[in-house]
Amino acid sequence: MNRVPHATSLRRAPVQRRSAERLTRILDACADLLDEVGYDDLSTRAVAQRASVPIGSVYRFFGNKRQMVDALAQRNLEQYSARVTQRLAEAGEGGWRVAMDAVLEEYLEMKRSAPGFSLVDFGNQIPVGSRTEPNHHVADRLSDLLSGYLGREPDEELRRVFLIAVETADTLVHLAFRVAPEGDPKIIEEMREMLRAYLARVLD
Repeated sequence: MNRVPHATSLRRAPVQRRSAERLTRILDACADLLDEVGYDDLSTRAVAQRASVPIGSVYRFFGNKRQMVDALAQRNLEQYSARVTQRLAEAGEGGWRVAMDAVLEEYLEMKRSAPGFSLVDFGNQIPVGSRTEPNHHVADRLSDLLSGYLGREPDEELRRVFLIAVETADTLVHLAFRVAPEGDPKIIEEMREMLRAYLARVLD
């Protein structure tokens, strides 16, 4: 089930279930259209038509398409966090290597299959809203999410380690997907080995 994005990205947060469902349809339509036409040709009117809602319903939540894409990026991060959390719960104990595999593989799966994710992901490709440094936001989320699993405090050092790992992975994953539609496996494996070497030095 899709989660409603954080209220800061919305003009008005949905209160009733029907309103929340309408917001979900709007963001789903936005994601689909991003894959079809790209960000430049995305319009609020086209989103309204695809979602089968009045244009006023779109403007009830969003002032423009940038705010709408920002909300989609936030929803992506919420869904990603939920996937990583579930993956780690199923894995049980395993240390940072299991955590790294979960973080990386869930991201790659969303990159390959989640509508709109290849263009927007967490806002890195189209910096939107007030979050001009999406990777800092992602690194902080992972620090909070994984600190208990790793048995460490989410302190400044851990946040810096995750920021470096996220920045490195972000650059190399996008390179892999520029080289091949599903992500070049050799580049992905090189990235995995690079991250393992770095994390082993700082986390072991």
